[in-house]
Amino acid sequence: MELRIRGERAVLAGPGGEHAREVDPRRLAIGPDLAQALHEWARVASAVSRTGGEAEVAASVVSQRGRQLAGRLATVMGTTVRFVDPVSGVETVVEPPARVVARRRPAPRPEPTPWLTGLLVSGFAAVLVVVAMLALATTLASATSGWLALVATVVVTGGIGPSLWLGRKLPIVRWAVYGAGAGIVAAWIGVLAIVL
Repeated sequence: MELRIRGERAVLAGPGGEHAREVDPRRLAIGPDLAQALHEWARVASAVSRTGGEAEVAASVVSQRGRQLAGRLATVMGTTVRFVDPVSGVETVVEPPARVVARRRPAPRPEPTPWLTGLLVSGFAAVLVVVAMLALATTLASATSGWLALVATVVVTGGIGPSLWLGRKLPIVRWAVYGAGAGIVAAWIGVLAIVL
């Protein structure tokens, strides 16, 4: 593809030299911003060319801007763009950038399991549940009957069971859940000893 200036407009031509068909950049899928920038550059380049290159700074700015726009065009179109500087006549071939292949990041290593802290929390939860359930069963068995203590223990176990089941996979809460579950099992042994 070749970037040219016709009058005060930018045009793009396919292969075939001077006889190639020219297309207005606005008709291509390059985005309205790039098409507008190409036409603005063509107007400025035509004005600088008419002055005969007397303003060196303006000529170098036009050349640099033309190379930048040819680079953007090569990137958007994914093809090589040939660009002839309208002021100096120097031909530049701009290649599209190589596609960058995204590298996969390795999966993050799982954090180490905090066994000491987790077991300490589990032990505390187990002791708390055992003491609470045995205190309830002992009080009910001595004040009323053993069967009422057994029914109260069933109600407490049934009430706390679903919460423990839901919390068994939560990263931090699971340690307390494991401890409370072990505490319920141990408390049942004590409750059965008190009631029977």
